[in-house]
Amino acid sequence: MTNRLFQGIVHQMSDSIDRTVGVIDDAATIIACSDPAMIGESANLDFMDLAHAQEPQVTGKNTYCPFGADSYCEYAVFVEGDDAQAAKYAALLKVSMTSIKQFYDEKNDRANFIKNVIMDNILPGDIYLKARELHFNTDASRAVLLIRITRQNDVSVFEIIQNLFPEKNKDFVININENDVALVKEVGAEIETKDLEKLARSLVDTLASEFYTHAVVGIGTIVTGVKDLAKSFKEAHVALEVGKVFDNEKSIVSCDNLGIARLIYQLPTTLCETFLKEVFKRDSIESLDQETLFTIQRFFDNNLNVSETSRKLFVHRNTLVYRLEKIKKLTGLDLREFDHAIVFKIALMVNKYLNANPVKY
Repeated sequence: MTNRLFQGIVHQMSDSIDRTVGVIDDAATIIACSDPAMIGESANLDFMDLAHAQEPQVTGKNTYCPFGADSYCEYAVFVEGDDAQAAKYAALLKVSMTSIKQFYDEKNDRANFIKNVIMDNILPGDIYLKARELHFNTDASRAVLLIRITRQNDVSVFEIIQNLFPEKNKDFVININENDVALVKEVGAEIETKDLEKLARSLVDTLASEFYTHAVVGIGTIVTGVKDLAKSFKEAHVALEVGKVFDNEKSIVSCDNLGIARLIYQLPTTLCETFLKEVFKRDSIESLDQETLFTIQRFFDNNLNVSETSRKLFVHRNTLVYRLEKIKKLTGLDLREFDHAIVFKIALMVNKYLNANPVKY
């Protein structure tokens, strides 16, 4: 990545300097150059001798200036020529390259810091010390969007998302694993969950339409302060997992809209199994065939309205009533009664949860 940054600066400088300019690494290999054909070639010099020089050094046909960390010079800029003008150009290029490298290193340090925070890999007492060291704004409001790639083309989704959010000092894109990328988004006081959902929708649509990559996004709660970013990340992860279990057709799932599904997801499986046995005393839920389950779902979708449900199912009203009576005989629950319908709806969700066997975070 630094090579690309260096090449960008060199390219801009080449418009103003009518000489060949570039950067070599500590192996004396040219990694950026105004003449692209030279990239990858050896500069044919001893880099260690060059690294200790305080002033621009002339070697062969070029003038060199080392730069890098205070304790160790990792790179050197070079300008074609051995005159005073070449030395001035090299010194100017050194300043530019040093600045861009410091920015890049600091940005990477901040990204690693954020990753450690959201993954709970840093002690709470060290968070604010490290944040102060990195000049990181600890009071801003932020939310974590967890982007999970479910199907992709041969592209780097991490780099794509980085390019979509260029505000490097406010937004951080973190590579979690092979399929998950976290976007830590700084938000204003007026931003609400619905605004984050619009952002997530735009991101999903862009990945699908321009890069043929299918993704789902879990949205964590908006938090103030860097310490609570781990909470937002976990909420985003839970949103994805709950969505995968209870509504796998959705590509955007917010932790603020999980409803009763969140509660069920947090329950121990033993308690869920006990609940199902208690509800279905006469027979198990597996005794209901697909047609019956489909009828039940449509009945719930139409707010327990018999007439509307029969119309949507294209069946006679008496046929639907017969089916509901059959369900009552099998389960002991009359879905036309609100209390019974609620119990049955929860039981279906609990059964779905047990069958999905989700991974908890």
